[in-house]
Amino acid sequence: MGFAAVSTISMANVFLRSSYHYQKDVNLGSCMRKETWGFNLYLPKLKYQSRISFCCKNESIDFEERTSPNEVKKEIEQCYELIHRLGRGVVYLGSSRMGSGHPHYIKTFELGNKIATLLDCTTWSGAGPGLMDAATQGALQAGKPVGGFKIGKEAGEWTATNFHPYLPSESYLTCRFFSARKHGLVDAVVRCRSSERTAVVALPGGIGTLDEVFEIMALIQLERIGSQLPVPLLLMNYDSFYTNLLEFLNDCEKWGTVSKGEVESLWKICNNNSVALDYLAEFYGLSTIETNRKDSESSEHLRINHG
Repeated sequence: MGFAAVSTISMANVFLRSSYHYQKDVNLGSCMRKETWGFNLYLPKLKYQSRISFCCKNESIDFEERTSPNEVKKEIEQCYELIHRLGRGVVYLGSSRMGSGHPHYIKTFELGNKIATLLDCTTWSGAGPGLMDAATQGALQAGKPVGGFKIGKEAGEWTATNFHPYLPSESYLTCRFFSARKHGLVDAVVRCRSSERTAVVALPGGIGTLDEVFEIMALIQLERIGSQLPVPLLLMNYDSFYTNLLEFLNDCEKWGTVSKGEVESLWKICNNNSVALDYLAEFYGLSTIETNRKDSESSEHLRINHG
């Protein structure tokens, strides 16, 4: 009995061999003769319908649009155009779930305000709620420009919408493709001139934040970011939020999956805002007088607005 099958991904073609012949020499004393044994396998005709199905919760997919490389390219170009118009600056990566009552929201608000004032640059984020919103609000209160690359819906927060609740439409882009959004978040910090002051600030967050942070780390490691002009990456370890992660990465050194000191060389670990501000001031060669003056003005502005 024989069975052979060849199938494409659509399962449109199946070939079955329904018979098999076996030949054997039979020894009968001094005589030899050949016997042939035949087996027939009767199989019902099988019909396979070629189909491709997609399942997506609460969203219908336009197959032609989603698979068109031109659509992705167009969105990436729109990201670059927005960056060109608003200018590069500091990108904040963080949780969408930590609301205005969370201690980390308050710390991020203050950090976003002071960094925008110190570096005098555009503040970028995923234009979502939570800590992204905190950094945006802080920069707005400092009177500095903000921009964002929004996705339809962040994890567990705001209902799916293409619109931001308070930012003007010309300051953000709602992305359909995560790849385009990531291009935007990366390009917003790539320094083309020494006069540009940019940074990536990794705030406490979950799966999406970690995905973005490790992607940035890999790009820095491979010199896809900072090959000509370095870009600082700050890990905000508020209340020891990332301590367990740092211990895991230390274990990676022991296992030999990363080199000794390799991870440490890719970012600056900051336990509070003061460490972050001092590091950025030193990184960009800002004088102590200038740093203290801007920090004092920012603190006074915060005090007045919060009564």
